[in-house]
Amino acid sequence: MSDEFRFNLIATDGKARRGEITMPRGTVRTPAFMPVGTAGTVKAMYLDQVRDLGSDIILGNVYHLMLRPGAERVARLGGLHEFARWPYPILTDSGGFQIMSLADLRKLDERGVKFKSHVDGSEYELTPERSIEIQNLLDSDIQMQLDECIRLPAERAEIERAMELSLRWAERSAKAFGNQPGKAMFGIVQGGDVIDLRLRSAEALAAMDLKGYSVGGLAVGEPQEVMLKVLEETLPAMPGEKPRYLMGVGTPDDLLQSVARGIDMFDCVMPTRAGRHGLAYTRFGKINLRNARHADDPRPLDETSDCPATRDYSRAYLHHLVRANESLAGMLLTWTNLAYYQSLMAGMRSAIEAGRFADFRSETMEAWARGDIEAI
Repeated sequence: MSDEFRFNLIATDGKARRGEITMPRGTVRTPAFMPVGTAGTVKAMYLDQVRDLGSDIILGNVYHLMLRPGAERVARLGGLHEFARWPYPILTDSGGFQIMSLADLRKLDERGVKFKSHVDGSEYELTPERSIEIQNLLDSDIQMQLDECIRLPAERAEIERAMELSLRWAERSAKAFGNQPGKAMFGIVQGGDVIDLRLRSAEALAAMDLKGYSVGGLAVGEPQEVMLKVLEETLPAMPGEKPRYLMGVGTPDDLLQSVARGIDMFDCVMPTRAGRHGLAYTRFGKINLRNARHADDPRPLDETSDCPATRDYSRAYLHHLVRANESLAGMLLTWTNLAYYQSLMAGMRSAIEAGRFADFRSETMEAWARGDIEAI
């Protein structure tokens, strides 16, 4: 393990990149999917299970952790790694996405944002400096600047205003972060679906010479083709020697297509949320366990899987658990989904190293298109 934060680009295949981020708490193999542990837990999973599936890093969230149990309390209890019993790297999201979600409960200005807690109505203020302070109290390894994310579609003037504000907040966040050996603060490229604004944001952030860069403000209402076009146009303006993180994305297909365009890191609640609602992601595509056709099906979701939840339980049993609203349904399907996501990322890493990423992408998409009816 490294005492410093480093990104090493191991191989490329087209625009797809295989790399490693090394930090004192561990190495993150990229392309990487980060399970979302919003409030210090990946819902319906033990963190030991998350690690065993191949996760090198998880995500925590400033907004939720500042509300409960409180960043200062987590610090007194040894930091988020100790608190959650996850001794490996953690990335913390600054709370910017939640600011967007709180449009009716907030007041935003140059200084930051004042908002009311969705939990009990208590008033809080989150500034770039306070966001970094909270992330330091949590002791996360990768910290995100505070930004303003807006839903699409939106008027150009509103997108530009939020982008420029996010750049000013990036400067303040970087100053508050300072020089922390072994850790990193990432800037967030904003600009909605307006390409020249995206480029302006990317170029201004690159000039700050940060340790990593993310693309924010996507998967917030726009079609996938718009997201991919933004990536195609924006990524060349982002430093190639630094890790590139696409925030809040997405489906397995989103991950596959975004890696093809040069993204290194992802996070999304989709695999855990889908699992809690009866939807499984597999190498055969999506399988909705609420569907009555599974009621008498003795097959597992995938008998070749290394994941016990995917391999050892019948579809009939999973269907029963889902329809009966049993907690075990969400546990098993979340386990299945995170296993598949990590398997997909591992497959992409191997394919990039072998110089066959295009073939891997085609084979994966063909398997999804065939579906699961005659697969086993």
